[in-house]
Amino acid sequence: MSRNREPLPSLILYHALKWSVVSPLFHTYLRGRIYGAEHVPKEGPLVVISNHASAFDPPILSSCVGRPVAFMAKEELFRVPLLKQGIQLYGAYPVKRGSADRSAIRSALEYISADWAVGLFVSGTRTADGRIPDPKLGAALIAAKAKAPLLPVSLWGTQEIIQQGSRTPHSVPVTVRIGQVIEAPSSTKREELAALIQHCTAVIHNLHDLGR
Repeated sequence: MSRNREPLPSLILYHALKWSVVSPLFHTYLRGRIYGAEHVPKEGPLVVISNHASAFDPPILSSCVGRPVAFMAKEELFRVPLLKQGIQLYGAYPVKRGSADRSAIRSALEYISADWAVGLFVSGTRTADGRIPDPKLGAALIAAKAKAPLLPVSLWGTQEIIQQGSRTPHSVPVTVRIGQVIEAPSSTKREELAALIQHCTAVIHNLHDLGR
């Protein structure tokens, strides 16, 4: 295994879950389509950024880019025996309520330094239509500090998986479009980070506008 890859146990768990659970559900129940998979660097540090409309987005995104993606998760999950070890292997890192920004940046940088891909939702939270009305600078800041490229991804249709009044996932069409890699900003100056994240947001929206 290349030294620029995630740890072998994490890769094994990722592929086991991908091919036994996530990918079959995505391609059958959700009638999933993936465009642009050839744009994903297969190894080395990477910041994956996307829109966000569903709790299903992290496993779908990670499965579709073809490598483990480390996402933040609430710290309460890490107090559950066995679950803690499992989600850590899969790339989750804990974030305390009320200090998410500082904690998330520190943890994301640690994962990137170990050649992981880390995933961040540009909106910072879910939106009902999958758009990004108020892009946050966190992803650009992390990319600048780590000198890691950014990979823009559009998740289309995931907001319909869980519909109002229902707890059961609906069989709706979902499309994932992966854009071309964007170079990391050359500095951590706020104006440069803001310009970059606006560009990334425009790229994601353009991909999203392509629809199904």
